[in-house]
Amino acid sequence: MTFQEKKELIDKLKDTQSLEKEEWVSIIKERDDEIAQYLFKEARAVADKYYGRQVFLRGLIEFTNICKNDCYYCGIRRSNSNCERYRLTDEQILQCCEVGYSIGYKTFVLQGGEDGMNTADRISNLIRMIKSKYPDVALTLSIGERTKEEYQQWYDAGADRYLLRHETASDEHYRKLHPESLSLANRKQCLYNLKEIGYQIGTGFMVGSPYQTENEIAEDFLFIKELQPHMLGIGPFIPHHDTQFKDEPAGTLELTLFCIGLLRLMMPQALIPATTALGTIAPNGRELGIQAGANVIMPNLSPVETREKYLLYDNKICLGEEAATCVGCLKKRVESIGFEVAESRGDHVSFKSDTSSVS
Repeated sequence: MTFQEKKELIDKLKDTQSLEKEEWVSIIKERDDEIAQYLFKEARAVADKYYGRQVFLRGLIEFTNICKNDCYYCGIRRSNSNCERYRLTDEQILQCCEVGYSIGYKTFVLQGGEDGMNTADRISNLIRMIKSKYPDVALTLSIGERTKEEYQQWYDAGADRYLLRHETASDEHYRKLHPESLSLANRKQCLYNLKEIGYQIGTGFMVGSPYQTENEIAEDFLFIKELQPHMLGIGPFIPHHDTQFKDEPAGTLELTLFCIGLLRLMMPQALIPATTALGTIAPNGRELGIQAGANVIMPNLSPVETREKYLLYDNKICLGEEAATCVGCLKKRVESIGFEVAESRGDHVSFKSDTSSVS
């Protein structure tokens, strides 16, 4: 493809927020630095239109690394006997929230493995405690596949958002990454259930995971377009030394950034994180993610002593930083590239009548 042909595809995506599957495959397969720079310029302009030069912080609390699942790529998979397991108490979680709130966080993300001790009632009680103490914060859950009734119970208790990455939208590819006990159909149904209930939902996929081709990435874009989530979290696959994919190559910074730019044009109002995994594969990865169209960073509020135990992949950054130190560093890094950390919750702009004041 010539540069002009690739540019026409990027322009079509910007104008219509849609491409055909073969067009997705073509633009991903034929990408180069010249078209990437054009894409990033257009994607950043779209993000600026809706959110300005603001970057939103999400305080991440990784409250359990116990998981019943055995996903082949994951460091906290059930069969990893080398993983030192932990589970935070309600008091520890509330302490994380207290620290986060004191330094300006307006969103908390409770993330963990699919831990059988996290009953529907326990999570409901946690939600109520957090929301009663911090009524102005947004509370996001990211604890996997549960029943629609449980999702409804948590929404009624006050949860605002739910993150559930689909990881891959291809059934054939999904089977290569997960055991038979898990199904892509159920994962997708969970996302539709969450959206129907009223959550602001987030999904996403791994870039460069084992066996992934341009065709699988195209299917991811088509599924996201159909689902219309409010948040999109993508990051490079990074191998973990205690999984069967330990010797597989990591996903690249270059392709991940390109996909962020494409997602921004397809979903102009989405909240898109520059993930920790991006910062792990490149020292300035998160900054480059923002420049490519991302507008969220998720620093870690978890207790320092548990962070190294929540390793989904190897070489994760910021394991030893105190929360206040981390947020101070992030603000400086964000400002160094011409952006500012927002003081608001950063809700999805379609929930606002006036998109000039995202709160």
